[in-house]
Amino acid sequence: MTTQALADALQQLSSLAEQAEGVSVNRASQATGSFAGELEASLQRINRLQQTASSQANAFQAGSAEVSLSDVMADSQKASVAFQMGVQVRNRLLTAYKDVMAMQV
Repeated sequence: MTTQALADALQQLSSLAEQAEGVSVNRASQATGSFAGELEASLQRINRLQQTASSQANAFQAGSAEVSLSDVMADSQKASVAFQMGVQVRNRLLTAYKDVMAMQV
């Protein structure tokens, strides 16, 4: 992997971080089926799971009869596992980046 490819990957990660914070991102540069596209889709799935778990927990706390405690707990665990997976992927990417940057050319 070249330095330019790593710089591009870092740019894409920072773009995803900005998007997660609510800042608009130009998606024209991301190709469908690429690593960056898959990473973005995974982050969006994690975000959706967390939002679903949060909304179900709020509905349960408000006393909604449509939401059961087991549904709330299941969705909460799904979101937690997905988030932990995302953290582990990030950690692996950072370790790989550091390893590549430590290589002598």
